[in-house]
Amino acid sequence: MPSSTEILIVGAGLAGLRLASQLEERAIPYRLIEARDRFGGRIKTHLVGEGYFDMGPAWFWDGQPRIHALIERLGLEIFEQYAEGAQSYEDENGTVHRGVGASMMIGSKRLIGGLAGLIDAMVAQLPNHKLATKTVLERVEFDGAHVQAFVTQDGRQEVITAGHIVLCVPPRVATQKIKFQPPLPLQTVHAMDNIATWMAGQAKAVAVYDQPFWRTAGLSGDAMSRAGPMVEIHDASPHRGGPYGLFGFIGIPAESRRDEQKLRHAVLQQFGRLFGAEALKPRQLYLKDWALDSNTTAPLDLKPVYAHPDYKLPRAMQGLCDGRLLFGSTEVAPRFGGYLEGALEAADSVAHSIEQTRQESSAHAPKAIA
Repeated sequence: MPSSTEILIVGAGLAGLRLASQLEERAIPYRLIEARDRFGGRIKTHLVGEGYFDMGPAWFWDGQPRIHALIERLGLEIFEQYAEGAQSYEDENGTVHRGVGASMMIGSKRLIGGLAGLIDAMVAQLPNHKLATKTVLERVEFDGAHVQAFVTQDGRQEVITAGHIVLCVPPRVATQKIKFQPPLPLQTVHAMDNIATWMAGQAKAVAVYDQPFWRTAGLSGDAMSRAGPMVEIHDASPHRGGPYGLFGFIGIPAESRRDEQKLRHAVLQQFGRLFGAEALKPRQLYLKDWALDSNTTAPLDLKPVYAHPDYKLPRAMQGLCDGRLLFGSTEVAPRFGGYLEGALEAADSVAHSIEQTRQESSAHAPKAIA
């Protein structure tokens, strides 16, 4: 069944929701579609009683103005990452050393309620009829005047004609999942495939406990390890009250962590080495391997990234389909690419570009003769 809109936003993570909010404020017609069955994209929070545990990004920092302003506008609250107590280090033999430095995360900010609270608050401010989950963009066609999006939702196909399509999804995922007619230029595909998806190869473990026993033992929850499988561990507890948590970034390659039961056992054993016998019996142990999430990760992302990529919007990805195909994920933000702030930065840039295009079109439109 055909339909139309001025702007079609693909991907309802932080960037897509931010862009939708900007267009809503400007009264610019849009639709927002998401392939997953939930909003948030790489933001995912587990709730355990009154505790909240982020399985994707968790932190933001001073000097990132957009995320702070958004949280304030939505009436949400910030707290500082727990950083009191000794840091631990596990050498390659599994021997644990205490007091090897101050917490690595002093000054890092988190959101009371977890980052899913931010997503929920943003969704609540948007009209339901403009949002759709479980809606997959399969093909984009450009006829010289409009772009047409061929989408599938619950087995039903729909063709959406739009003035612009904004891909708020990782560029590598777009080249894997979306067919373009006519095909995108080879240099564009090459540029898109060269942009590493932030967090794509990551896996995260969160162990939930009734008591923060590491704190009473004088430990911050911070640890670095050369024994693994986790290479970096931090306190993941909520602002106040329990349950409490520890989380770790899993450092072994994606292809080596396919056996979940084996990985769970190894993670628990490492928590035990680092924090004692109490750590061996969590209330819950959550694993999220983003490398297995096809809406986040493309095959090229399975190669480890050892440094923060130099993110920006390459020239080959600009001006496509006469400027009607745009990119708005955190990977194209020039200053804060890869961060939550980068998702907001990219969305703001697209919103500004759309507003500018509309103003130019209005200025060149034929004037009625009185």
